[in-house]
Amino acid sequence: MRRTAIGGLVLMAVLTLGGCSALGASEESLAPDQGVAGPVEAEDASGGVTDREVADQSVDRSIIVTGSAVVTVDDPLDAAREAVRIVERIGGRVDSRQEYAPTEFSGGSATLVLRIPADQLTPTLDELRGLGRADSVALWSADVTVERQDLDARINALRTSIERLNALLERADEIADLIALEAEVSSRQGQLESLEAQQRYLADQVSMSTLTLELRSERTAPDPDPDTFLEGLAAGWGAFVAFWAGALVVLGVVAPWLVFLGLLALGIVVLVTALRRRSASSAE
Repeated sequence: MRRTAIGGLVLMAVLTLGGCSALGASEESLAPDQGVAGPVEAEDASGGVTDREVADQSVDRSIIVTGSAVVTVDDPLDAAREAVRIVERIGGRVDSRQEYAPTEFSGGSATLVLRIPADQLTPTLDELRGLGRADSVALWSADVTVERQDLDARINALRTSIERLNALLERADEIADLIALEAEVSSRQGQLESLEAQQRYLADQVSMSTLTLELRSERTAPDPDPDTFLEGLAAGWGAFVAFWAGALVVLGVVAPWLVFLGLLALGIVVLVTALRRRSASSAE
């Protein structure tokens, strides 16, 4: 009994220490001998890796780049197919694709969400600009080096904890100890798989930039603002003509109704006049 009690106390102590090590995934970063590259001088209030530490360490930066581009082209659908070929040729992919066929009032359009290898973003963007007239291009970047290092530290901590628990599991003799250790290993294995999934997602976001490309035709592109007097005069004349053209369209739509209402009013007037004359004749 005494041996079992001592073994149980030792097991509880190990599990407690292991739990602290695993929970340290969100509360503290690892020391250099636990897998974090470079010296760690200080920890922030939550125990994670600070921005100052990242700046002091000689590590590769992890940058997520996203952007958008609007390009006016002659044929948006053909341009969309060419954009897909450009991206796939360099190892990229298309995450989403929306296309609208030309109509009587629109020349069609296409919107693509492209994933482009980060080291190929600039030359690929230049090729996409060449599809037509680039009306707007915008890029944004987010530094996620701290998040990546924190994930690495948490994953390393959990792996070390699981290895220790498996070593104890091999030496455990009591059924209760086996059950407790297996439950703990299963729980931490689930946490490890979740963190590894986050790590893969973050790595994908860093390695593949995301670009939303909008392709539109000249008919749907807004007219540029006038810069000179002549351009302003032309824009004003165009607006004047467009107003009266629209007014004529409206007049054409309501004309049949106006004719119908006029005939109805005329019929009512004739009927009322006839009734008055009949009443006057009866009175005489």
